[in-house]
Amino acid sequence: MANAGKRVDIQNLLSLGDDLVGVLKNKKDGDSLMQSLEGGKMLRSLCQSDSQEIRSLLEHHQKKINACQEKIKKARCETIADDELQQLQNELEDKLQEERLLCLELRTISDELGDLEHQMVTIEERKEIIKKKEKDISTARDLLSMCASVTSIIPNLEDEGKISGYIVERNKKKVEKFEFEPTASPIEVCNRLWKMA
Repeated sequence: MANAGKRVDIQNLLSLGDDLVGVLKNKKDGDSLMQSLEGGKMLRSLCQSDSQEIRSLLEHHQKKINACQEKIKKARCETIADDELQQLQNELEDKLQEERLLCLELRTISDELGDLEHQMVTIEERKEIIKKKEKDISTARDLLSMCASVTSIIPNLEDEGKISGYIVERNKKKVEKFEFEPTASPIEVCNRLWKMA
């Protein structure tokens, strides 16, 4: 029973190794991840500078609003013409409208920054997955190489429906193909493989 459990683990590992080899052969995925990461960093930097500029504009406009409000208070204390009062009121309304627009723009930029940070986290996670898959492929290759060196048997992993492979005799420079019926029991296959090794 313990041998059957080990056989299943090796097959899963080899299958995963083949899948990872296919993924890692396509270099475009890694390159596009790096380009996306660089683009995200650049866009984040631009958004942060825009955000700082908008904050300073907000502070500047807030100072103007405060000054206008002070003028209105003084105007109410003193008797001034209705035209002047109306002009100050209009100016205040304009400044308040500008502040609302700047706040809306700041909120939009903050949302974009949040999206970029989420994308950056996703890219980092993908890079970690690729590193892990590369390590798993290397481990699977080493295991397959060790099995081939010890047993002189190289499995054929291309056809998963069959149990087949090659027996390699290095001294005689001979390669012999073997294949078992898929209906054969695991114990029978294991015994035949041991006899070949």
